[in-house]
Amino acid sequence: MQNATVESIHIAPDAQKPMESVAQVAAIPGQGLEGDRYARKLGTFYKPEPDYELTLIEAEAIEAIKRDYQIDLPAGDARRNIVTRNLPLNHLAGREFTIGDVRIRGLRLCEPCDHLQRLTGKPVIKALLHRGGLRAQILTPGTIHVGDTIDF
Repeated sequence: MQNATVESIHIAPDAQKPMESVAQVAAIPGQGLEGDRYARKLGTFYKPEPDYELTLIEAEAIEAIKRDYQIDLPAGDARRNIVTRNLPLNHLAGREFTIGDVRIRGLRLCEPCDHLQRLTGKPVIKALLHRGGLRAQILTPGTIHVGDTIDF
């Protein structure tokens, strides 16, 4: 896939708080994204494990649930940190890739859960099944920007 990019970036300072859209964010290995609830050890499901450092979702998945299920889910409401474009995230589980100059390792799919459904108030579990995104580990420090190229 060519021209894979970061479409938007979202962080939340505390568990269950609304996600905030940012133009750029520092990626910190072993922690997460600067200012995000999981980097601050305040996420609902926080564990000191790599797969809580970063989450990604495809813009195309968000568009598909609107088309296929008539569910309007703004990008930040998906509660994933990075919204990508032109990137098949499911194929990156177990693989390394870069976002701008930051090296990332895809760990496992980020399936939708009851918590996400409660927070959004929308029936997202079936709609996002197997397209709810990717949990990933940050391998090198750097800054991720909206518009960054994603190489894999």
